[in-house]
Amino acid sequence: MGKVVGAALLAHVPTIMLPEVVRKDLNEGKEISLVPGLKKLRSDVFETLDYDTVVVLDSHWATTVEFVITSAAERSGLFTSEELPRGMTQIPYAIKGDPELAKSLSKYDEKNGTWITPIADPHLPIFYATLNLWHYLGRGLDEKRWISMSVCQTGTPEDFIRAGRALGEAIRDSDRKVVLIASGALSHTFHKLRDLRKHEASDPIHIYSPEAYQYDLKVINWMREGNHAAILADFDTFRKYKPEAGFYHYLAMAGALGEERNEAKGLLYSQYENSVGTGQVHLYFPEPEAGFAQPKDLVLSRD
Repeated sequence: MGKVVGAALLAHVPTIMLPEVVRKDLNEGKEISLVPGLKKLRSDVFETLDYDTVVVLDSHWATTVEFVITSAAERSGLFTSEELPRGMTQIPYAIKGDPELAKSLSKYDEKNGTWITPIADPHLPIFYATLNLWHYLGRGLDEKRWISMSVCQTGTPEDFIRAGRALGEAIRDSDRKVVLIASGALSHTFHKLRDLRKHEASDPIHIYSPEAYQYDLKVINWMREGNHAAILADFDTFRKYKPEAGFYHYLAMAGALGEERNEAKGLLYSQYENSVGTGQVHLYFPEPEAGFAQPKDLVLSRD
């Protein structure tokens, strides 16, 4: 029987891929905490934990009529970002996949009232919400498998949770030990272009609005307390501050880990930081002693 052995909400911002001297130049001479945080997370968890596969819930990969999960045996090539080619250009990657786990998702989508399609095409684009984190956490650990699941841009928060339920069920019915990565931000409103360069430093005083800043802190505190029920119950409030990709990455992770019954406490691996108006943080959730919870009931239709 498979299980999730660890989970994380991680920031993938392009800044982490810039040379250190450039990062410091943008941040008033100081290093951003996101980079040493990823290095520590690698040494604490990704180099020591017993796991087979990492599943990245990728908030940058938008599909339209279904969720898609990568099922190729390998993804490899050179990555240049269409969004920020100045900062992410010709980055080499060679990532081992997990076709068996990915393909199994097609057996669990309908019973959870959703649509998830495995795609094995090796030319399927990769997005930096996956690649930047693999660069720090997976590069060189060649025996570990990494797969990515898209956000369906026509989905609602309920759809994101249903996709997570299907993923969690597929993992439990497998023989895999899995780490889930919710790759994305908290509040996610950028400053406008002509003001943006005034707000590149990591200090959260540059978050787009004081209200978004305060609500991000509330969500972080709930995560640290293991109070995932509060996050889900008050999610309509958080939606006002436009969490990245509708907070798909977190909601799908929540669906896989038992939703409001999940009490895993988050460990901070960075400070709460700004990225041109958006709220960024690294939080890792170790597997609770009793294991991650399972959803109480499965949805039996897509209606």
